Amino acid sequence: MRLIAALAFTLAMAAPAEAQVRRFVLAGVGAVPTSRAYADGFGWEAGSTRLFSVAAAPGNYRVTVTLGDPKRATETTIKAESRRLMLDAVRVPAGRRVTASFIVNVRNAALTPPPLNAPDGTRVALKPREQGSFSWDDKLTLEILGDQPGVSAVTIKPVAVPTVFLLGDSTVTDQGAEPAASWGQMFPAFFKPDVAIANHAESGETLKSFLSELRFAKVLESVKPGDWAFIQFGHNDQKANWPQTYAAAETTYRDYLRTWIAEFRRRGVTPVLVTSPDRRNWTGARIRSTLADYVAAVKAVGAETSVPVIDLNAASIAFYEALGPIRAPLAFNDGGKDATHHDNYGAWVLARSVAKGMAAARLPLAQHLKADLPAFDPSHPPAPETFRLAPSLAHDSTRPDGS
Repeated sequence: MRLIAALAFTLAMAAPAEAQVRRFVLAGVGAVPTSRAYADGFGWEAGSTRLFSVAAAPGNYRVTVTLGDPKRATETTIKAESRRLMLDAVRVPAGRRVTASFIVNVRNAALTPPPLNAPDGTRVALKPREQGSFSWDDKLTLEILGDQPGVSAVTIKPVAVPTVFLLGDSTVTDQGAEPAASWGQMFPAFFKPDVAIANHAESGETLKSFLSELRFAKVLESVKPGDWAFIQFGHNDQKANWPQTYAAAETTYRDYLRTWIAEFRRRGVTPVLVTSPDRRNWTGARIRSTLADYVAAVKAVGAETSVPVIDLNAASIAFYEALGPIRAPLAFNDGGKDATHHDNYGAWVLARSVAKGMAAARLPLAQHLKADLPAFDPSHPPAPETFRLAPSLAHDSTRPDGS
């Protein structure tokens, strides 16, 4: 069976990209053995029985999973790459099978080499924490989670779908380990399997550093007409004590936003501005905003350039104040000691707030949201005590960059 699986994979890789459809059996007869470490293009990561990887060139892939078990009820959560939530607690009764699909975006750090004597480079300047990350390799990685997971087969196929590019900082990025989480990595769970989420955000980033590290260049060479770009910066741009990347809200910050908007529009990409979620700083029972100048700048540039603005800052404040000073730490990283970065619960509520903001702004992209999303209001969030999301395997107590 191992030889058959390896042969099927080799034949698929040799076929034209548009014809590549790869199927892997993960349970039952002919299953990829749990002892098979990743090699020759597929297998389990580091001997794990929860992280399954398949070699994949940069692009978008429709992943279809068969869920269920003939002898027991199952409940399966699936995350992709660096903890991007794809399926959340899908329950299947014993003896039944169901299929579910989602879109995974794969990328690496390589850039198209510039012409001779032209400036720029050939790779994104990754940070140490990004080295070896599932977000920046030539693999599609699935994390299969839950107390009773049941994935019997996986099919992976390249697809051409609209892509939503996320550009931002630590409150947006795919945080690689528990307990930290950001709204960008929860975002895919709210979409139908006809749009991809490409999260290029990274901790500690600013509008300036995103340029100097060639992250913006990577996005620009990856976009195509019909795509979307969600832009959210401010937490680190406002730091005057970071002189190389500081951008004043009244001047340079706005100029950078205008330039980014022009670059995306030149390529047929629709830009969307997102105001930054605020920090958990209180004056009595009300949040004392530390980002008001930057929120105002985003709204001003949006109005001036006719770019939609999703006011996540207002949603975040409504969310925190709804919980109150005592319970709001339940939405934050490090048991609430971190007043900037969120945990799974806080990240999920913020992602749902962005999805609601899309619909409220009547963005055409909102038609790609799942039709069965329940009503949502950040000022009446689900109770943190009842929120459940299967935790990922990786844990790291290191505080994300930025503050």
